[in-house]
Amino acid sequence: MKCVVLAAGEGRRMRPLTATRPKVMLPLANRPILEHLLAAARDAGIRDFVLVVGYREKEIRDHFGDGSGLGIRIRYVPQRHQLGTGDALREAEGLVSGTFLLLNGDMVVKAESLKEFLRCSPPAMALSRSPRPQDYGTVVMEEGRVTDLDEKSREPRSDLINAGAYVLNQKIFDALGSLPRSPRGEYELTDALAASIRDGTLRGHHLTSWMDAGYPWDLLEANREMLEREAPAWDGIIEEGVQITGSVSIGEGTVIRSGTVIEGPCAIGSGCRVGPHAYLRGATSIGDRCHIGHATEVKNSVILPETNLPHFNYVADSIVGSRCNFGAGTKIANLRHDHGEVMVCGRSTGRTKFGAVVGDGVLFGINCSVNTGTIVGAGARIAPHAYIHGCIDDGTEIR
Repeated sequence: MKCVVLAAGEGRRMRPLTATRPKVMLPLANRPILEHLLAAARDAGIRDFVLVVGYREKEIRDHFGDGSGLGIRIRYVPQRHQLGTGDALREAEGLVSGTFLLLNGDMVVKAESLKEFLRCSPPAMALSRSPRPQDYGTVVMEEGRVTDLDEKSREPRSDLINAGAYVLNQKIFDALGSLPRSPRGEYELTDALAASIRDGTLRGHHLTSWMDAGYPWDLLEANREMLEREAPAWDGIIEEGVQITGSVSIGEGTVIRSGTVIEGPCAIGSGCRVGPHAYLRGATSIGDRCHIGHATEVKNSVILPETNLPHFNYVADSIVGSRCNFGAGTKIANLRHDHGEVMVCGRSTGRTKFGAVVGDGVLFGINCSVNTGTIVGAGARIAPHAYIHGCIDDGTEIR
């Protein structure tokens, strides 16, 4: 069986992190979301993949190549215009035959769960339950069959959601061939499944493990889950006086200097400098060639490659892009005084602890203060002693 993976989209809800990379290449435990997904499908028994790519596709092609590094075979097909999931799947027609698996490229799922799903006969849709069903397409079920779909209804009739995985066959391409555009101006895969819903042949299968990284703050929980699956490995240099507890991975060429405390689960990439006297707390990923310096504390965060937190910095429950530099004493707050849910650009994160989303190439002066729920656009320049909050556009200069 082949697997088609939809990986052409930008992921606008992940801005500013996707200003310079496709959403599927955002890291979890220092590996792209898409890499985890391909590995899960491989371990479920699939070896042949078709990746539908588009937005900044070169990064995907350069990273995965022909797939041999993962022990799989990959073919690429471009979606030149972002016209919906139905349009993306149409691009793969002719590259698959018989029954095939279709996956959204931004999902997090275990191999065992996919293996169970692959036992379904086509057409089948994977389902999960969500505390925020209004953010997804919700599903109504009767006796194991899908009887109705609601796309992001404000009053969902169910907490069952479309998980973005399908077992399909060639009949889907017949339906896609006569598909009209939706009110959003796109060709929706779910519209192509309408006939199967009407005749009662679309089955629903509940995945035993599934996560979606729809918004930046979702990366934190997904990162934690992936870190907990990683086997510890210490390939760097660890000086005397370093304390390490829990599952921790340290990349080749990384130096952990004396007085540093690391609590797992934690992943530190290659070529990093950590310490002296740094404190890395659980569920933290540090990308390659980062500098986490003296008296800096990082907790439950994702730090992308080549970012410097060199002196007296505090970063918690945050995502920080690549090639950023924090001036000495710059800190990110992660808890409101009233302990209420943190809002980001008017949207609730559903979390009482959340810091900031910092795009690539942001430079902070010394002693800056970043409030909870702040978005800092890529390439922003923040003057010393600034207090920043809210949503800051790419390239903004705060003097």
